[in-house]
Amino acid sequence: MSLLGKETTTLSWPDYRTVWRWHFYAGVFCVPFIVLLAASGGIYLFTPQINAWLDRPYDRLSLTGPHMTAQAQVDAALHAVPGSTLSAYELPRDQDDATRIIVKNRRERIRVYVHPETLAILKIIPEEDRFTRMVFHFHGELLMGNTSSVFVELAASWAIVMVVTGLYLWWPHDKRGFGGIVYPRLTLGSRGFWRDLHAVTGFWISLFVLFLLLTGLPWAKVWGEYFKEIRRLTGTAVVEQDWTVGAISRNTNQDPSEEHLAHTGQTIFPANTGDLPLDNSPLDIFLPSVRALHLPPPVFIIPPSRPEGHWTAKSDTQNRPQRVKVMLDATTGAILKRENFEDRHMLDRMIGFGVAAHEGQLFGWPNVVLGMFTAGGLLVVVTSGILMWWRRRSSGLLGAPPRTQTQPFSFGFIVLLLFFCFYLPLFAASLTSILLIEKLFIRRVPPLAHWLGLENQAGR
Repeated sequence: MSLLGKETTTLSWPDYRTVWRWHFYAGVFCVPFIVLLAASGGIYLFTPQINAWLDRPYDRLSLTGPHMTAQAQVDAALHAVPGSTLSAYELPRDQDDATRIIVKNRRERIRVYVHPETLAILKIIPEEDRFTRMVFHFHGELLMGNTSSVFVELAASWAIVMVVTGLYLWWPHDKRGFGGIVYPRLTLGSRGFWRDLHAVTGFWISLFVLFLLLTGLPWAKVWGEYFKEIRRLTGTAVVEQDWTVGAISRNTNQDPSEEHLAHTGQTIFPANTGDLPLDNSPLDIFLPSVRALHLPPPVFIIPPSRPEGHWTAKSDTQNRPQRVKVMLDATTGAILKRENFEDRHMLDRMIGFGVAAHEGQLFGWPNVVLGMFTAGGLLVVVTSGILMWWRRRSSGLLGAPPRTQTQPFSFGFIVLLLFFCFYLPLFAASLTSILLIEKLFIRRVPPLAHWLGLENQAGR
């Protein structure tokens, strides 16, 4: 394995310089993605606040009379988007807020803001055009679908390797004191300061970065499908999954309120209850029952997935351990079934906790502050790493650390590498591809091997 050094006869873990090369090559690939993910992730942490700020013109309206019925508001929204059907009714958080009604046509899901008193249409916007949804898609797939989602997942896989190798490089093998370990030393000059800043900041944020990388994998296209297949083979699969996998197409008519349907192959029945008398409308019948539950917002009331099915009310709060879903009798408004977070499979609860913390919503403002600390720390690590590379590199070369003679890998290292390959399928595939490309192509092009820092393996 020439990326790691020349073989001898004694088994050992890779030496310091070999690990440094792994760290460097992983960083070269990951750095652009880390910058984009840290910036977009930092913005997405404030999703509730951003949505509230953008929607402020449609809340706390001046009302002078009684509200129109929920069904009348739905009819107004359907009329505003010709050819649409009801997808979800969002329960207003306050009595003087505009009603948000989600309708869908053949192309996309559309959010309609309806004045609860006059039925005036205040705003119409496709769900996926909302700012926070665009940030969500950029963070997961760079707004370019499943292909980019795979690249983001690949970068996340190698970022895990980058963090682990970085911790190995940071480990104080022969240092005394805490300088350069838990705080940067200020008396070493510019080069020493940036090295310490890179290492120390990386140490303080390493566990948080690993947590974010690992809790982000369930959304990823390859890892998510890989995880679902393992659950199927082990008998732990569930009918309803509470998170999306891969990119969400605008043409799937899917949003977070329907993730469980999208992943079970069901199609939401295109309910349009406008032909029912207003006093018999299911929405108006069970709306009081849903309000009485005091579910964490946003709360969506969803039509049945089939003509004979039941309506559903569910909390779609980002703090997933607080999510609740209830099935409602359309005739009486009675609650037929209630599913709390605690009723879900253990694996789903574990991922739910992780996703909520990943989005900064599990334990309030401290969660947001911790997320911002991690995102900011990543940018510091990236900036300091780029500066060190720029100052150290030789003209005309990539700047990889020089190779030195090393030893074959120990049993422990091989086990660790196999674990990474099993847990991160894209890492395994990319590592195999890199080794094949190096052997079959790079070694045969001396200038390229020289630029990459592999010239002494060319033609071997």
